[in-house]
Amino acid sequence: MGNWIINNGLTAFILVVWMGINTFLFVWFYHVYEFEGRFYYTRHLLGSALAWARAPAAVLNFNCMLILLPVCRNLLSMIRGSCMCCGRSFRKQLDKNLSFHKLVAYMIALMTAVHTIAHLLNLEWFNNSRRGVYDELSTALSSLSDTENTTYLNPVRTTDIDAQQTPTYFAFTTIAGLTGVVITLCLILIITSSMEVIRRNYFEVFWYMHHLFIIFFAGLVFHGAGRIVRSQTTTNPPHNYTICQDREEEWGQNLECPIPQFAGGFPQTWMWVIGPMILYICERLLRFVRYMQTVTYRKIVMHPSKVLELQLVKNGFRMEVGQYVFLNCPVISQLEWHPFTMTSAPEEDFFTIHIRSAGDWTDKLINIMQELPEGAQGPKMGVDGPFGTASEDVFDYKVSMLVGAGIGVTPFASILKSIWYKFKESNPKLRTRKIYFYWLCRETHAFEWFADLLQVLEKEMEERGMGDFLTYKLFLTGWDQSHATHAMVHFDDDTDVVTGLKQKTHYGRPNWDKEFEQVRKENPTSVVGTFLCGPEALAKVLNKKCAKYSDVDPRKTRFYFNKENF
Repeated sequence: MGNWIINNGLTAFILVVWMGINTFLFVWFYHVYEFEGRFYYTRHLLGSALAWARAPAAVLNFNCMLILLPVCRNLLSMIRGSCMCCGRSFRKQLDKNLSFHKLVAYMIALMTAVHTIAHLLNLEWFNNSRRGVYDELSTALSSLSDTENTTYLNPVRTTDIDAQQTPTYFAFTTIAGLTGVVITLCLILIITSSMEVIRRNYFEVFWYMHHLFIIFFAGLVFHGAGRIVRSQTTTNPPHNYTICQDREEEWGQNLECPIPQFAGGFPQTWMWVIGPMILYICERLLRFVRYMQTVTYRKIVMHPSKVLELQLVKNGFRMEVGQYVFLNCPVISQLEWHPFTMTSAPEEDFFTIHIRSAGDWTDKLINIMQELPEGAQGPKMGVDGPFGTASEDVFDYKVSMLVGAGIGVTPFASILKSIWYKFKESNPKLRTRKIYFYWLCRETHAFEWFADLLQVLEKEMEERGMGDFLTYKLFLTGWDQSHATHAMVHFDDDTDVVTGLKQKTHYGRPNWDKEFEQVRKENPTSVVGTFLCGPEALAKVLNKKCAKYSDVDPRKTRFYFNKENF
């Protein structure tokens, strides 16, 4: 349990607080609408469906306030930069912004379902009460007119069925009903298009559907303006429902039971969401300004396995290791922005991005670059960023484990390049004393573009007598018997037959228990930062291993898991 708390304690605490606030809001507003006297007559018409409609609405307000904040990338980067003095565990929460964004979205979906179903029942009961289906009190309450001295309770104002005053017609002709339908449809499209299979294979569908959030928030702001749910207001003389509820025929005929008056509640949703909406508008304005800034090409290189390398230059651009940017190519699409981790080091006067063929957008970009004449500038490119990631903290650990899968090696290329530049100084200021690097690839060609950097690092470490500083292992996961036979024939060579490095390539997947045990043995009193850029399945494995091999005693080895998320 103690090992688990090391990596997940603060995350669990934040989730408990978030869930506690949701629970409190639901219970509090359920109690208000289920027991407060001013809603007595409203409850007589609707029953408990009133509370079941309004309590989720309060939870929706809270979560709609939160949903935009995790995707304000510039805001999160600013917070990360201003919190470098804070603990690692706090900064690590910022790297889970998309996970929290999804969690909040699930809560919005759940509460929307409950809220919608309850209000559909309410509309049916409003309609039946107006038609006199229920008792005399319900009929009397539904028949109250909306004149100068009285206010109605039932929003269904006629019993004429031919006039289409049915729940369906009511839902599509009132502010609350129409905006509710629009909001629900937008939410369904946003959530269904965010499924992993859609996002991975049809990114454009995900991207365009997600921008329905503009309509969603517009409808949300106006949704409460209909003031469908009404409560009893104070009159002079007062109308006491405990005395007058069974004397509806006497209402307005004596001072003891004046006609009750009702009013809709003041819309509150806009007050919850206006702040995050302003922040997000500022975020988008900043992105537009960055989009308009000129980006020039320093170099365009096409590597094997359809990996495109772009070396770009932009005035005033400053980065840290492991950060990422969003790219936009108007020739392909003016609206789509795609995230890519930079492979360059902060010490360089340009920034580099390696792009693997992984969909329509990347395929089109690679094809455009391949067709360019030698030395020509590429198409206009918009760059938004840089944005912070977990990899920024790699030099805060004395020992770091870096795990990259496929193109997921990109943030570690930035880190290793930065180390190389630091070693070029006569007295490098580097807190890190040991790095373990693991790279998992399916194809032999995928190693080629990165092997040169590792060869330079190998040579640099040996010349400085720091051969033990970097331990790296390359794993070829997609191999056949011919690969193994070829490797056996050249086993006695000084360099690896695949990469040309002194470290031989391993065939198959790592034995993570063995790797973690070795790191713990070699660093018995160190805090080890474990960084992954790779698939979720591997993240779950490494997270469990970090918990398994961390010691509760703070004087012994502890593993802290960090994952790239964007």
